[in-house]
Order: sequence, then C-alpha cells, then structure tokens
Amino acid sequence: MLQGVVEIVVTAADMGARRWQVHRYDLGREFGELAGLLDGFAPDLASWVRAAGGWDGQSFMIDPTGRADLRVNACLGSAKWRNLGDRSYRGYTYSVGVWLNFLVPLAVNWWEAVEDDAEEFLFWRVTDPANEDRVQTNSFARDLAALKKFYKWTRKAYGTTHPFEDFDPPRATRREDVKWLDPGGYRRWLDLGIRGMDLSGRPDRWWRGRNDERDEAFCDGLYGNGLRVSEWGSVMLPELPTYNRRRSYYTCQLADACAKGGYGHAYWTPRSAMKGLLSYVEGARAAAVRRAQAAGRYARVEGLRLVLATHGTESVTLEGVRGGAQEKPWNEIGPRTRLRMFRRTPQGLEPLALWLNEDGLPRDGRGWEHTFDVANERIKMLGLENFSCTAHMLRHSFALKWYAIGKLVWAARLGHLSEDERRDFREEFGSVWHLVQTMLGHLRVETTKEVYLQPFRSLEVEMLLAHADGFPVEAFMADAFTDHPRVRTDPLAVAR
Repeated sequence: MLQGVVEIVVTAADMGARRWQVHRYDLGREFGELAGLLDGFAPDLASWVRAAGGWDGQSFMIDPTGRADLRVNACLGSAKWRNLGDRSYRGYTYSVGVWLNFLVPLAVNWWEAVEDDAEEFLFWRVTDPANEDRVQTNSFARDLAALKKFYKWTRKAYGTTHPFEDFDPPRATRREDVKWLDPGGYRRWLDLGIRGMDLSGRPDRWWRGRNDERDEAFCDGLYGNGLRVSEWGSVMLPELPTYNRRRSYYTCQLADACAKGGYGHAYWTPRSAMKGLLSYVEGARAAAVRRAQAAGRYARVEGLRLVLATHGTESVTLEGVRGGAQEKPWNEIGPRTRLRMFRRTPQGLEPLALWLNEDGLPRDGRGWEHTFDVANERIKMLGLENFSCTAHMLRHSFALKWYAIGKLVWAARLGHLSEDERRDFREEFGSVWHLVQTMLGHLRVETTKEVYLQPFRSLEVEMLLAHADGFPVEAFMADAFTDHPRVRTDPLAVAR
C-alpha cells in the first residue's frame, strides 16, 4: 500500500514516460488530499515511510508502467545501500537506473538479464556512436561496481540472475576533455555569470540575481581551496577558522565523512575567499535565517538534530534521539546529518550548515549544479560562445594555478643548483607534483599528474623557467596558455 501511495504522488505528471524513473522520499512535503489515502493506516506519509523502514531522502524507482518494483526498491532501501556515502548512494542509484532503462527497448527483464546483455551495455555506454551520452571507461567502472552490488543483493534476497558476476571492466583511461580557467578567465566568468556584470565590466541594469553574494563566496572558495563541490558544500559554521587579517591563508580540515573515499585532509583557503565568505555569513545568510525564523520553517524540519554545544573545530554535542546528549567528532558526521543540525539562539532555531537556500533552509549539494548552469546560460546569452565553467573545472584550475606558482618558486629558489643538487632536493622534499597532490588531497601523485595538469605535460620546463624571472603568475599563465585549446582565459582581454 505504501508503494501505491508513492506511485500516485510521483507519477501524475510523468505518465506515459516509457522509462524507469528515480525519485526520493521528501517527508517534509504536504500532500493535501492525498493524505486521505492513508486513513486507517498511518497519520501521514512520513510516519508510513518510517514504519516501513524508509527514511527522508531515500531513493526509489518507478518502472515504465508507472508501478513501483518492490524488489528494486527493497535493495535501494537496504542496509547495504544505505551504508554507502552520500555521493556513492546517488551515483550507484543512478547507475542502476541507466541499466534498467537500457534493458527497456530490448524487452529484457532485469531479473533475467545475462552476461551478453552486460556486454551490450558496455558497448552502448562507452563506445556506441549512436549513444550521444557515452561515458569514459573509468565512469563505467562506477556503473559496474553499482550493478555488482545490486545483483549480489537481489540474488541473495530473490534468487535473480547476476549478469555482471564474472564481468571484467575495460581498462580505465582518462578523457582528454578536461578544461581549465586561468586567473583572468576565472574573474571574467565570475563577473559575467555570478556577479551580473556586462561585457564592459559595468553592472548590468537588467541583472536580477538574488543569491550572488552566496554564489560568489562559494565559487571563490572552490577556486581558492580546490575542494570538490560536495566537500565544500558540506562545511559547517563551527568548522571555519577564526578570521585574522594578517593571515594570507587559513588551514582547515575536511572531515573523513564528507570527503571522497572517506579520505579527509587539510585544505587551505586564501584570505580573499575567507573575507567574501564571512561577508556572506554576516549579510545574505543572516537575512535568510531571519526570514526562515519569522516564517517558522525550522520548526517543521523533518528529523532535526539539536546541537547543544560545539567544541571548536574538533567535536559537537548533540541531543540524543532518545534524550540525553552525545558528543561526536566533526570528522565522523556525514553530509545528510549536517543538513539537519540546528542550534537554539535568542532569535530561535538556526542551522549550522554554512550554505543556505534563499528560504533559509540548508542547501543540498546537488543544488550547485543549477547555479553553474544558470551562470553559463547567462554568459551564452551575452554572446560569448564556448566560455563556460563547472564546479569541478574550478578544482582543475586551482591545480593548474598552484603548479604554475610552484614552478616559479622552484625556479627562483633552485635555479642556481646543479642538476644533481636539484635531484637530491627532489628526493628529500618531493617535487611540485607532490605539492599539488597535497593541496588537492589526492592519495596518489599519479592521479595529479594524469588528470589535472595535462597542459604542463606538453610544455618544456625550459619554457616555464624562461618566464619565471620577473613575471607575475597571472601574466605568465595568460602568456603560456593563450593558444591551448582547453585552457580558458579572459575572452574579452584576448579580443582587445
């Protein structure tokens, strides 16, 4: 019966879409007349979902006929699936949905699929020219991991086939379409897409941005500290360092529970980004909190976790689910819990999440993709083609910038040494690659070399050293990468 109610809620606008659809429980919604369907079973949909073992934000799927497949959704709601990290949970669920939709035109039931179907899926997903949404082989590796986990669980629970059991993925290779922005290119993209400037650099009188202070602080943070969007989006107010105008960079710590692969690490945020961040906290964020308090929104948050005390950047004391108190290190608190953490203030409840929506509620990390899409569309409408940016592109650009800085520093400090002396220094302290590896939080320096800094691999070291003496980093990078096909500089400066 629960699945039947969910079908009615989510399929009214989607009938006739002959494909599997992924949805998730949003227990904070008001369903109005649909609540009458629960008479005699539960007081509301949220209570019913929880009674059935579900939770707020849990994914479920609707098949092409508009019905819920209980076996698929039992897997998505299982402990095996729920114990995945937030990023993996969303990614694995998406991969299962892609596979199920691949099988629809083949008229193959997912519980009867065989290894030949898996081979066809690989070809379609990675190689088939008819598929405009092909992915690189290392992305397919995620699909394979998800489908192996899915079929291992369903075979044990329901005795289904396992078409991917003996399936070996192709060797993963890096796609050659990574792009970067140099410092001038980033500033131009920010001015046009986020801050609402026109092509002449003046405020656009038609600009109607409502969250530009927040979005600018978020982007400056990504470009300044090199975190992934989900990692930067999970940072909480008490984890921010104390501002000191004499510091050029602030050392911060990313929690294991919020980092890719569970590998938390130190990261460094520049003073300019920290100033913008604190301006957002004291300005637009504070205003959003006041509006939400006046509207009583925080009192209606599903699964709210009350914070009783914070202990610097180390730990936090939460009110227990069944009363009492529980102290937990920030390092162990994942993104889902962080979105529900609130403290009491004289003005009322306030979220501890750093990034808020305009309505004052914590911003889900998936919302940032929309921010970049809107900015890129605005730039395109201004007449600049092929000048766009994504959140991960800022991480790549961060790496490129620091490699350039590292090369300049090394040239200045080690230029007088012989080749043997330089080799000894590298063996003792590492190379510029290791510097950038540390700043990006990579476990392996090979990842840094292979993915993030391809432009430098195509340049001779002598070219870098020739620019090192007497040139600032921005001018050096703009000169070195003017003609590189995948490094975006300021298009208006180039035009002039």
